[in-house]
Amino acid sequence: MGNTSTGDPAQARILDNITRLGLDAQLLALETQGFAVIKGVLSGEQLSRARNAIVARYQRNTGQEIDIESEDGSSVSGQTYVPYLLYDDAVFEDILLAEAPLALISYLLGESCVLSSMGCHFKGPGGEPLLLHSDNGNGTPAPFSSTSFVANVNYALTPYSREAGALAMVPGSHKLARQPVGREMRLDAERANPNAIAMDLEPGDAVVWHGNTWHGSFARQVPGVRLNLAVYFARQFVQTQEQHKGVVPEAVLARHANNARMLRLLGAKQPYGWRQEGPDFSIMAQNPKGLFD
Repeated sequence: MGNTSTGDPAQARILDNITRLGLDAQLLALETQGFAVIKGVLSGEQLSRARNAIVARYQRNTGQEIDIESEDGSSVSGQTYVPYLLYDDAVFEDILLAEAPLALISYLLGESCVLSSMGCHFKGPGGEPLLLHSDNGNGTPAPFSSTSFVANVNYALTPYSREAGALAMVPGSHKLARQPVGREMRLDAERANPNAIAMDLEPGDAVVWHGNTWHGSFARQVPGVRLNLAVYFARQFVQTQEQHKGVVPEAVLARHANNARMLRLLGAKQPYGWRQEGPDFSIMAQNPKGLFD
């Protein structure tokens, strides 16, 4: 699509970067459908490390040994959320900074956006579908703003299909500017929303979507465990789901000491959350000035 900015230098940088990365078709999909697929974002090594780290965390949490290839539902049935994964393995830092998805997230939320949460929806056979919803949350009044305040990157770490419990999206739903209600939320076989489509993805593919877009996931109907990595971002003024500012491990800070984007994603420029020391006005002076900065 090229640089069609309106004089905002941050917007110009973002659009130029999207074109450089060959993502103009994905940008068009974001605008028209509310989501975009980027194929083959993660390498084989990144996939292996991410899967191993998630399974290790799940096994520590539950005390159960899990075979993600053959699980029949006796140990893992339905979906369990595994949160706060960023610090479990350095591979998650690399995934957070993956260039192509972050370019689209920057278009949706600006260069000043922050990481809200990073977790896995660990899904075994059976259970219920995850109802369709918008990530704006039930506390956000309708009509929603057309400007995205939050946005998501969902990485397939195992194959996605409807039978395998895939992510479901409703194309164009971001333009409805509200949450789904009643039957619109359904993904069960008998009364599924007819506009919901399954994201058929290979491991390493990513889906990026606008915060208004309706999405959920189908129940898994085949053996094995579906693993994803949900990387959720927000504009700076939005309360994040996970705490990062002030608690980032020193080793992570050292690895990224010269990476201003990574530090900002983890709250280095977030001025809010003060106590008796009061606000730091030098940081507040760096607050975003518009949609893209």
